[in-house]
Amino acid sequence: MKADWEAKKATFPIIDVREITNNFLPMILHKAQQVNLNNGICVVQTFEPKPLYSALKDLGFEHITEKVSDHEYRVYFYRTELKTATFESGADMPFKPTAILNYKLIDDHLAGTVVDFWDYIWEKENSAIDLKTKLLLSMSNAIGASRFRQATRELIKAYSLGVTVQELDELFSLFAWNQGIGNFSSEIGPSTTFGVYKLIKRREQEGLGKSKIMDEIMQTFGDRNPEVNVLYKKRIKCCEKRDDLTNNNN
Repeated sequence: MKADWEAKKATFPIIDVREITNNFLPMILHKAQQVNLNNGICVVQTFEPKPLYSALKDLGFEHITEKVSDHEYRVYFYRTELKTATFESGADMPFKPTAILNYKLIDDHLAGTVVDFWDYIWEKENSAIDLKTKLLLSMSNAIGASRFRQATRELIKAYSLGVTVQELDELFSLFAWNQGIGNFSSEIGPSTTFGVYKLIKRREQEGLGKSKIMDEIMQTFGDRNPEVNVLYKKRIKCCEKRDDLTNNNN
């Protein structure tokens, strides 16, 4: 069944991201937020960009996907409702799966397979485990494997969705129990993951609101931080100036 607006899709402005190898999602979200009601945009990618579906749905968009060829997908997004992105809705949740772009560099079909797997794990309908719990489980698995880059990203996403300091207190206590005092002291304590936890706890004790805390987290531990970013980026001086939360107890 055709959508009422499908006849207008040829007039939508086109955003072609096929040649973009860095994180283009913030740009797409910014453009989407500027789209008026009953208007749309078209995103062109070499694989089906499923992570965009839920992000733009939370902004009030419907979508239609067309496979033009094995290396070209066109997704038409049409705005039926004006919604504002929030961390809690998931639309503005940090750290979308930009690592998929690494697979795209290897092979478009491989990227599509990874997207399907991501979609099954993180976008599964009627999931028995809620998203915050999934993120904490994923964070715990990453800690156990000393994958602190992944653990940091999962912690920040979980906090943006409402995980409390009290929950994080108990979780880090479990890490000390399960990983051992020696490993906690030498590996977890100095990690970026523990740095994010300390920042959250300190700022909440100071009475700072979550929105401002998230702003500070993303400035210090966002994609500009080479210890958190999943796409290759040359180290830049701004990252060297970041708050040394991972190295002190302040």
